[in-house]
Amino acid sequence: MKTTKFLAATAVLAMSATMALADGPNIFVIGGKPDDPFWSRVKLGAEHAGLVAEMHGGSVTWLGPQNYDNLGPDAAELIRQAIDQGADAIVGPDWVPEAMDPAFEAVVAAGIPLVIYNAGGIEAADRLGAMNYVGAVDYKSGEAAGIYLAEAGHTNGACVNTLPGAANIEAFCSGFNDGMAASGGTGSVLQLPATAFGDSTAVAQAVRAHLLQNPDITALFAIGDQDTNASISGIQQAGKTGSVHVCGMNFNDSILANIQAGTQDCAIDQQGYQQGFFATAILINNVQYGTTIPTREILTGPGIIDASNVELVIAGVQAGAR
Repeated sequence: MKTTKFLAATAVLAMSATMALADGPNIFVIGGKPDDPFWSRVKLGAEHAGLVAEMHGGSVTWLGPQNYDNLGPDAAELIRQAIDQGADAIVGPDWVPEAMDPAFEAVVAAGIPLVIYNAGGIEAADRLGAMNYVGAVDYKSGEAAGIYLAEAGHTNGACVNTLPGAANIEAFCSGFNDGMAASGGTGSVLQLPATAFGDSTAVAQAVRAHLLQNPDITALFAIGDQDTNASISGIQQAGKTGSVHVCGMNFNDSILANIQAGTQDCAIDQQGYQQGFFATAILINNVQYGTTIPTREILTGPGIIDASNVELVIAGVQAGAR
């Protein structure tokens, strides 16, 4: 279904509803930087779901950090800002539980409906008293990458971690290492400072140095689009193109082009648009109509994009569906 038809259908349903509140819900969504390639898709999904709220006089407000240098405390402050600004419901990822959980607990204590998405899993939703979890299971995403690469014969791998301390990223790397081990390989972690996240030059240089110091490594797993491209650059700089294979979290046009060209083996898809859309829609309908979703863990991944299905994914992107 094309986006225009989908939005038109949504508008009809919203306008025909007879049990709406006098004022629409004001939903606050905590997420990553809006210019982050992955989070821009999550934000778009939340905004599209928010069109229903806007038709009833409500809104969807996106709150994201300026950078990822102090991720947990900064995200906790954004959660508290949402409370102070009168949020009717809040969506948020549990990136750094020790820093963020007290703020989420304040959301629930204030009687504000909460959905955890993207990071934390159903365990975080249960622990915090949230309505639902929407997203992939981070450990399983990393595990899928480890299994894929090891089963392809690339049995010595490293997870490139540019956000140390973030629970979801640590889970990616833990899952990757276990996936490698389960398929007869060995996994390790190349840990960089958080300032390296999104810094293509810093990541490429670190990958180059690590590969030259560890010539037995034949596989890398990167935690996002930019880091994946930077890792490929680092492989090229180390003279390892064709001998070190790459899988990364998420995808964009350049990642799909990498897979087409054979410079990247796979991408792990967690469907960021779906995360933003479903998490926001659940809360809009709960506040507006009192509805709940019995399925409390709504999984959006992991899925694997590789040479076998990349053309289909590209067609989906061109149709506006991915």
